[in-house]
Amino acid sequence: MDSTTGLKARRARFVLAGGAVAVAGLLVAAGFTAATLMNGDTAKGQPQASAGPVASGSPALGSARTSTGPMTPEKGEKTVLPKPTDHKNGVAVGFPGSPRGGISAVVYFWEEYAWLDDEKASQQLNAVASKDAPSYADERVSEIRKMRETIGLAPSGGIPADITFTTSVHAARAKTLKAPGVPIGDVMQVWLSYDRFATGPKGGRDENPLRGETIAFVVKWEDGAWKFTDKYDSLGDYPLAYEPDSPYAWSDGWVQVRHAR
Repeated sequence: MDSTTGLKARRARFVLAGGAVAVAGLLVAAGFTAATLMNGDTAKGQPQASAGPVASGSPALGSARTSTGPMTPEKGEKTVLPKPTDHKNGVAVGFPGSPRGGISAVVYFWEEYAWLDDEKASQQLNAVASKDAPSYADERVSEIRKMRETIGLAPSGGIPADITFTTSVHAARAKTLKAPGVPIGDVMQVWLSYDRFATGPKGGRDENPLRGETIAFVVKWEDGAWKFTDKYDSLGDYPLAYEPDSPYAWSDGWVQVRHAR
């Protein structure tokens, strides 16, 4: 399997598994049958890339604070995400054309993504897809429909009105990709570490929330906005596992993120 296929396969598994276990019990409580569930697959279980500095053109995502002992994401300076200037088609827009703006675009997208509603997700994906990735939205909508069937829902539609999900990104790892014919800094790979929680009928708790999941996106600065693409997936790499107290995660470029107030 080449690196492009590998990254696409991993993304498919993330989307298909991202919340399936957590949502199963809630859907059963709401009257649905979850016959078959897919297990999650994170970067922690994958071959790890060798640690190295963030590529030239990437942001200084966190400078070291004065501290005893090795620097870690928990000890390091947090990356404050620029706020969007607007929301259109279900996604946050208006991020600056800087590396930090690219990270913010990815974080906001993933936290707001309608990952189990194919119609809303299609609107979001078509709004953010790059012109050089014409099948980007369709492929991911197809993944959502497969997952819906896996957990006992109709292939197309929304989720039960009394079930809600919250995705919370707590760390990111960004790398500038040297894409042929594209200015340095205009294409980035952004890995996220996130949790996802569900609330069921009558406020029922999610007994199996997703914690410490990882997923990667590639974004390109295009027509004054950060757009999502899979054209340059083969240029990306795999990170070391994110742990807040790991000096190796810090050396590999992982930093904690905070939304600007």
